[in-house]
Amino acid sequence: MSPIRTQWTRLIRFVAAESGQVHIGEPVDPKLDVGLAVHQRKPVKAYEIIGSALDPKAQVTKNVLTVKELLAPLSREEVGLVRCLGLNYADHADEAKLAKPAHPVLFYKPVTSLIGPEAPVTIPKHVQPVEKHLPDYEVELTVVIGKPAKNVSEAEALDYVLAYTAGNDISFRYHQMAVSQWNFSKGFDNTTPIGPCLVAAHAIPDPQQVPLKTVVNGKTLQDGTTADQIFNIRQTIAFLSQGTTLLPGSIIMTGTPKGVGFVKKPPMYLKNGDDMNVWVGAGIGTLFNPVVEERANEKAKL
Repeated sequence: MSPIRTQWTRLIRFVAAESGQVHIGEPVDPKLDVGLAVHQRKPVKAYEIIGSALDPKAQVTKNVLTVKELLAPLSREEVGLVRCLGLNYADHADEAKLAKPAHPVLFYKPVTSLIGPEAPVTIPKHVQPVEKHLPDYEVELTVVIGKPAKNVSEAEALDYVLAYTAGNDISFRYHQMAVSQWNFSKGFDNTTPIGPCLVAAHAIPDPQQVPLKTVVNGKTLQDGTTADQIFNIRQTIAFLSQGTTLLPGSIIMTGTPKGVGFVKKPPMYLKNGDDMNVWVGAGIGTLFNPVVEERANEKAKL
């Protein structure tokens, strides 16, 4: 099996100032942290890409567009399914005083949880007050599958990766710790940011050397590397594809390093007004999302 080779190295999805429509494109500046630039309201230009983000044959054109609004790099319809690994960093298992798992710990998120850069992480009124429910951050390297993968070997696993992006697995610890299944506590609407861009798999030949950080209100709370993963990306894809087809567009959030809030003394939790961002290296960049608490008379928008 040959690795996926795209024409683009980095891909963003955005509303263009010129058309008011949604486009995909490759940032003109190959070194620009797109998420940071958008957050700082600096201009971002992109070469328009014709085709689908999931089609390796999509063409990068010379037509330059201006980013008016940066969106999640894949739509909810393109993603289809969100798989996640829990407790997949040795240092995170140690800080939580939990045994390292013998097998990958899998849970799922609904696509209605996904949001893009700058979109608010909405804490539903049902998981308030926050000091009881302990909403928490988790920076994660996120894998995008590019072609159907079933019964894949570890040796060939990376050949099925289209790209990588950043994710923030917002978790509500009260419900998470109350039961053995985590889907409910990690799947609320509009609570899982991904972005700011996709970086093609061919640009990250070794996904086990990627740094990642979380910053809340200017303070760095997580500062790790994918080298500390218990199950690396190859092992994860091979394991999850056993008897199961991983479809193109589906994503895998691969766990978080130490530094999460609920294990701190006293516990730290996200609250209304917090300024939060996660950063993933290898050209992926910074994903900014404010935190808001849903009020009693409000309905979260999908």
